[in-house]
Amino acid sequence: QVQLQESGPGLVKPSETLSLTCTVSGGSLLNNDYYWSWFRRPPGEEELLIGYITYMGNTAYSSSLKSRTSISRDTSKNQFTLQLSSVTPEDTAVYRCAGGKIVRGQIKYDYWGQGTQVTVSS
Repeated sequence: QVQLQESGPGLVKPSETLSLTCTVSGGSLLNNDYYWSWFRRPPGEEELLIGYITYMGNTAYSSSLKSRTSISRDTSKNQFTLQLSSVTPEDTAVYRCAGGKIVRGQIKYDYWGQGTQVTVSS
């Protein structure tokens, strides 16, 4: 019964910061052992894990985006947020949030948002 919903602007101008929020219902960001992640899929490319925040509040980011990425949470609202700074048209993609637990050394995602299109253009 856990559901995830992305929200935020669909159009961002180059050099600005992309900000998206994932609202979790039917469950809690504090659920034991859970990781809460952001993914993106640029047109014609494979889906990429951007990063995650854990139930303890620890964060980790993809090496290719680490310098521009910040993931935070508001446990009182059961929300976590992606911020990607200094965007260019190469950041245009469908962005999606997800939640899951570590299984055999990897995160097994049980819950997914529907995804939201973000276009970077002036």
